[in-house]
Amino acid sequence: MAKNYRSQLTGCFGDPIDENPTGVMEEAAYHACGLDYRYITMKVKAEDLKAGIAGIRAMNFRGLNLTIPHKVAVIPYLDELSEQARIIGAVNVIINENGKLIGDNTDGRGFLKSLTDIGFDPKGKTVTLLGAGGAARAVAVELALAGAKKINIINRSEKRGREVAELTAERTPALTEYLPWTTAGSAEGPAAIPKDTDVLVQCTNIGLYPDVTGLPDIDYSSVMPDMLCADVVFNRPDTPFLQRAHECGARTIQGLDMLVNQGALNFEMWTGCKAPVDVMIRKLREEFGL
Repeated sequence: MAKNYRSQLTGCFGDPIDENPTGVMEEAAYHACGLDYRYITMKVKAEDLKAGIAGIRAMNFRGLNLTIPHKVAVIPYLDELSEQARIIGAVNVIINENGKLIGDNTDGRGFLKSLTDIGFDPKGKTVTLLGAGGAARAVAVELALAGAKKINIINRSEKRGREVAELTAERTPALTEYLPWTTAGSAEGPAAIPKDTDVLVQCTNIGLYPDVTGLPDIDYSSVMPDMLCADVVFNRPDTPFLQRAHECGARTIQGLDMLVNQGALNFEMWTGCKAPVDVMIRKLREEFGL
C-alpha cells in the first residue's frame, strides 16, 4: 500500500486571532494520539468569511473552529446544522463529512462541563450573562437545558440582548429576561448584578487580546461572595474581571477550563478518537506559565 503523505487539516477562523492558543492544545493532542493532523490558526476578516469557507471546501479541511466575529455569520455558508447549533443559533465548530460542512456548537457543553467538574449543578439556579454574542447564546441555552431556573441577559445593545433572551425563552423551559446595561434605569454608569444571581458569566470580548486589561463596566459592589463567577476569555486566564470577582469574595472559573472542554469535544468530532484531555490541559498550562 502506498504511503499517504497528505495530512488532515483543521484550524480556526477569527479576527482577532493571533493570541488564540487552541492550535497548541489540538496539535499536542494529535501528536499524543499519533495522528497526522494539523491545526492552522487563520486571521479571516468578517467580509472575507464567505471566501474563507469556500477555501476550506476546496482544500478538503476535515474541520474548523470559529471565533469572533464568525459564529453566527457562518451559518448561511454551511450545508447542515446539528440540533445543538440550530437551537443556539451559533456555530463554533465545523465537521467536513465527505464534502458536506456540518455546523455544531460545543461552547455551551464545554462551559457546562467546567461547572460539573467542580461539582456545581446549575439546576434551579439563576444565571446572569454579560453580553449577547455567540458564546452568550451557547452558554444561555446550555444552562437553561441543564435546568437553570432563570437566565438574565445584560447587554448594551437592546436589540441583540432581547434576541438572545427571546431565543432562550422560545427553545428552553427557563424564564429569561433582558436587562439593560444601566444602573437604576439610568442610561449611564455600570450595570448592577441582580441580587438573586447564583452564576455570573462574562461573555463579552472585554479582556480579549489585545485589550487584555479591559474590565467590564459593572457595579462590583453587587458581586456577592455566594456567586460563582466565570469568564469565557482565556488568552489571559486570570482576567481582570475574575481578579475583581475574587476580591469581592466570589468563587471563580477561568475560561481556560471551557476552552479545554470544548477543544476535547472538537477533537473527538474530527478524529473519532478519545481526546487526551490531560495532555491538552498540560500543554495550555505550559503556554501560560501556570
